[in-house]
Amino acid sequence: MILGIGMSDPFTVGVITICLLLFLIFMGVRVVFAAAIVGLLGLIELRGWGPAAGIIGTIPHSKSSTYALSVLPMFIFIGFLAFHAGMTQQLFDAARKWLGWLPGGLAIATVFATAGFAAVSGASTATAAVFSRVAIPEMLKYGYDRRMAAGVVASAGTLATLIPPSAILVIYAIIVEQSVGKLLLAGFLPGIFSAFVYAAIIVIWAMLKPEQAPSVSGFTWGERMRTIPGISPIILVVIIIMTSIYGGWATPTEAGALGAFVVFILALVRGTPLKSIKDSLMESAKLTVMIFSLIWGVLIFVRFLGFSGIPGAFTEWVVGLDVAPMTIMICILLAYAVLGMFMDAIGMLLLTLPVVYPAVIALGFDPIWFGIIAVKMAEICLITPPIGLNCFVVNGVRPDIPLGQVFRGVALFFIADVVTIAALLMFPEIVTWLPNFDFAAWWEGLWAASEAVTN
Repeated sequence: MILGIGMSDPFTVGVITICLLLFLIFMGVRVVFAAAIVGLLGLIELRGWGPAAGIIGTIPHSKSSTYALSVLPMFIFIGFLAFHAGMTQQLFDAARKWLGWLPGGLAIATVFATAGFAAVSGASTATAAVFSRVAIPEMLKYGYDRRMAAGVVASAGTLATLIPPSAILVIYAIIVEQSVGKLLLAGFLPGIFSAFVYAAIIVIWAMLKPEQAPSVSGFTWGERMRTIPGISPIILVVIIIMTSIYGGWATPTEAGALGAFVVFILALVRGTPLKSIKDSLMESAKLTVMIFSLIWGVLIFVRFLGFSGIPGAFTEWVVGLDVAPMTIMICILLAYAVLGMFMDAIGMLLLTLPVVYPAVIALGFDPIWFGIIAVKMAEICLITPPIGLNCFVVNGVRPDIPLGQVFRGVALFFIADVVTIAALLMFPEIVTWLPNFDFAAWWEGLWAASEAVTN
């Protein structure tokens, strides 16, 4: 025994170790180390040294060799290579010329350019870092308020967690053993919906305070049309990934590999220096290792939770409550909002899903729908103080904009995220329609109709 409780009361051991985990996280210990240490101590307390060492010793290999995880480095590499190949700048330039005439047009262009980049990136912090370099200087040049310029980049960067390919959706699918393909498809419409809500907030801000977000006009239709070839590579990659997964002729990993190959070829055709390609590979490797390490550490704690019996006890307690399931769901989301103020998005989901997910399913909620809701809450974590990671990324790239101004700039976009969550709760079809749509039957019907017209 380490905690001095004994193996006869695993539930009590579980409660104490969860409290210890929260204490370590609030003290600033990284989630990967806190979860691994606490999980190891709990396993030793419940099972002894030998069995505990045997359990945790198998986790790195068994989880690293999971086929579904192989999609992560592919998606991450696509995003970094697209940036180093200059595709990001062309995407923003196209959005600026097509949308700049709107109130707050450059900010709106940033939102939709970010959404486009998210469709080939999958990493929100990388997206925020890229557009801090690309979009913020342009907005400041045209007289945009510094808070708005920083806030829109930090907030729009979170779209990469929903719009496929999304690394965090892949992690959710692996933890709860759901279809990676369905989750990636399910995130598409909510991600686009969220982008439109951001755009609406910007229009309102610009109409109330036009001096803080002026429109940019004067672009001819010829100039706009000439931007299309520059963004066609990104459109091509999005089409390849979505149609291959949606059509069922490629797994998400195969679709990611094909997308990475296409971006790689396009980068070579564009004359991207070998140093930039090497930088893309190194940055992809670093981010992949970080995510894998986090998964390993948290899964040690998850294994311990299984022996403690806490997930089952929590499920029984939640199901036994005499309140509406939706009320319980709202309470869970409020708890996520609080946790997100002190934890990173991936760590929060990895730590809570083993306990929360069984209860959510027992209440009758759709696992795909809940995944999108949970990931959207993880988006909010990326912009809420004091651990809003995207805000720190923007401040790191643009140290001339104080962190306090960045957090003030995301305040309205936090409200936009609340509106999006409410819409997804009231209209779950926004999430469930696309992954449940029978593409094969639709295609057969379309083919039959075309033949009937021909004959």
